[in-house]
Amino acid sequence: MKYKTLGKTGEKVSILGFGAMRLPHFERDEDINKEETDKILSYGIENGINLVDTAYNYHAPNLVDKGKCEEYVGNFLNEYSYRDDIFLSAKLPSWKIKKYEDMETIFETQLKDLQTDSVDFYMLHHLNEDYWKMFRELDVFEWMDELLSSGRVKHMGFSAHTEMDWIVDIVDDYDKFEFGLTQLNYLDERYQSGREGVEYLSSQGLGTMIMEPLRGGTLVQNVPQDIMELWDTAEEKRTPVEWAFQYLWNMEEVDVVLSGMNSIDQIKQNIEIASRTEVNSISEHDLELIKEVAWEYKQRRGNDCTGCGYCMPCPHKVDVASCFREYNVGKMLNNPSASAFHYFALDPRTRADRCLHCDDCLYHCPQMIHISEDMKKVEEFFGKEEDYV
Repeated sequence: MKYKTLGKTGEKVSILGFGAMRLPHFERDEDINKEETDKILSYGIENGINLVDTAYNYHAPNLVDKGKCEEYVGNFLNEYSYRDDIFLSAKLPSWKIKKYEDMETIFETQLKDLQTDSVDFYMLHHLNEDYWKMFRELDVFEWMDELLSSGRVKHMGFSAHTEMDWIVDIVDDYDKFEFGLTQLNYLDERYQSGREGVEYLSSQGLGTMIMEPLRGGTLVQNVPQDIMELWDTAEEKRTPVEWAFQYLWNMEEVDVVLSGMNSIDQIKQNIEIASRTEVNSISEHDLELIKEVAWEYKQRRGNDCTGCGYCMPCPHKVDVASCFREYNVGKMLNNPSASAFHYFALDPRTRADRCLHCDDCLYHCPQMIHISEDMKKVEEFFGKEEDYV
């Protein structure tokens, strides 16, 4: 396993981190398969992974309520005496915060579930424009200062699903942030803050954590034959998993990549790749090939939405850009499940089925997309949330 210094934290972290969002489970997501998960996580720690990332809502019946993941992680670390061998990463659920006191109440619950008196890396979870404005109004800075001064949190950071301008504002507003977690893979290079965001965080001395390196596994599952034929033209042959990880680890700005590994085979494969990867090891030819594969995928989009936002705000609060984003990724991969998790993570009030087809947006789209008609296609493409449970 290789290790890097996580920005201002000064901590040496494995370049592959264990993301505990998608643990093996029985029929219900909240029913974690302890036996299988124990094997996988133990193997990872024994073979060099020293960062375990969890969150309040992981393995919940839905995407917002308290899940079973933190309780499982706490029991696991205590049972196997691994707490001192790893950095523990957790997150405050922004969507659950209504008043200042909520932050402390939830954090204390997390400490109890995790069976620890401190968290190594703690984040404000899922920051976007609205949540950051809310936190500023509640003076989250005072609370974060107390967490750090008391030692209950060793290093403070944030996870963000937002555009570049807000990444800059978040970093500027609180100079004690030491790391950030953002989404990046070769399809999402320009999505949200994308690659630019990672480069900016690194330039400011913050550590960079990457989520969704395989976009929930969809970049490596059921890869179309013509895409595989493209990969096979590479100077150095790699599997789709290797391409996805190497794209990230080839960047000096990337410190740790979080992967939701839920089988022994997956964790063995990922550790093996992480152990032999090198920064700047991909040839110019193969870097161009990654761009070509991404371009080929994007030709399969359902429409030509660029996410420019000229159609927004919608008078009925439909998040047009995000709906089309997930629709297009699902179409690219010829698999609704590829984007269903991200689509149904959107606020239910902003999804395609809330479109009233008023056509107020009709003449605002530079790509001349008939937005309301395509919203019907998005709704049909994804169907109902319960279809994916």
